Amino acid sequence: MGPTSNGRFSPVFRWLGFTLVVLLLLQMAVVLSFGDWADGDYQQLVVERLVSQAPMGFMGLLLMLISSRLDYPATARLPIRWFVCGLSGLLAVAMIVVTPMAISVNQKLASEVDQTLQQRRSQLEMARQQGQNPQALQMLGEQLAQAGQLSVDASQDDKQQAAQKFIDGQLSQMDQQIQQAEQQRNLAVNQRRYGGTLTAVVLAVVFVLLAFTAVL
Repeated sequence: MGPTSNGRFSPVFRWLGFTLVVLLLLQMAVVLSFGDWADGDYQQLVVERLVSQAPMGFMGLLLMLISSRLDYPATARLPIRWFVCGLSGLLAVAMIVVTPMAISVNQKLASEVDQTLQQRRSQLEMARQQGQNPQALQMLGEQLAQAGQLSVDASQDDKQQAAQKFIDGQLSQMDQQIQQAEQQRNLAVNQRRYGGTLTAVVLAVVFVLLAFTAVL
């Protein structure tokens, strides 16, 4: 059975879809052509590139399938539909493979950030303890006086109060920096979780459905 007259735009859909698929393959070929799979940063790059570019490939395959349906609505198994089915299946498998990789990388990166934050919290606690040391306050007060931040005839109480105020300011700044780092850490973890892991799961389901639709 020949093509129908309803497929006037099918060649445009087909070539546009083919172009999108080729662009996806080229993008992934560049990433996969080099890199160390044992490197967490490289794994994260692969996951991000695949997840971000896969929707383009999905749209390309969908346009190719639509063009085939427009040209041959009654023919179930054309070569182009087998191509759509096969590539959709491969992309679905790729999404399934990168899902645990994305989870592992996310946990590793979160653990590294947590270690850094723990070190900074320890430094903050040590600074608090030192700020309660009278001898440390006295020495700092003398340094502030020598630096010209206090008057020459400042008393020991004035020096100690100035030192305490200086330390409190430093502690407050350190605490704010740690809180900002924690917020950035939570934002990055959630972004990788929802923008990477869950998106990969959704794309895997979508590509499976597209593969079955191509040959049914």
